[in-house]
Amino acid sequence: MSEAKKYIMTYEGVKKLEEELEYLKTVKRKEITEKIKVALGYGDLSENSEYDEAKNEQAFTEGRIIQLENMLKNAVVVDESEISTDTVSIGSIVKVKDYDFDEEVEYTLVGSAEADPMKNKISNESPVGSALMGKKVGEIVEVNVPGGVSKFEILGIRRD
Repeated sequence: MSEAKKYIMTYEGVKKLEEELEYLKTVKRKEITEKIKVALGYGDLSENSEYDEAKNEQAFTEGRIIQLENMLKNAVVVDESEISTDTVSIGSIVKVKDYDFDEEVEYTLVGSAEADPMKNKISNESPVGSALMGKKVGEIVEVNVPGGVSKFEILGIRRD
């Protein structure tokens, strides 16, 4: 049997997943159970779209619970006190000059499970994230992205 995938995460990322899991197990399951009870009250299940919808929602929620439990079971938490400010690693906050847009941007490098591009949290497995990993201040990195090649200069590395 193959090794389970390890999910590299920050402490904050683990807390977020634990909170979502707790919500799904306590609040969401009860809501879905209520929806199913109400839908059963409508009678004939063969033409009961409310029942079908509630069962689909239940299946999705149970699938997400299993996924979250697996991620948490296989989580490797990065010790934030050990995050280097010499080279880019998971947990680093990296200030870069983006030559495409001629602007400075800060990215937080995180594991794939907690990536959130809208909050500038990029995965170490993403094209930009993997290109930045292990680099030092002053280095210029060229990254193959779907739109071509992007160029970044690392201006600073810090931790929260």
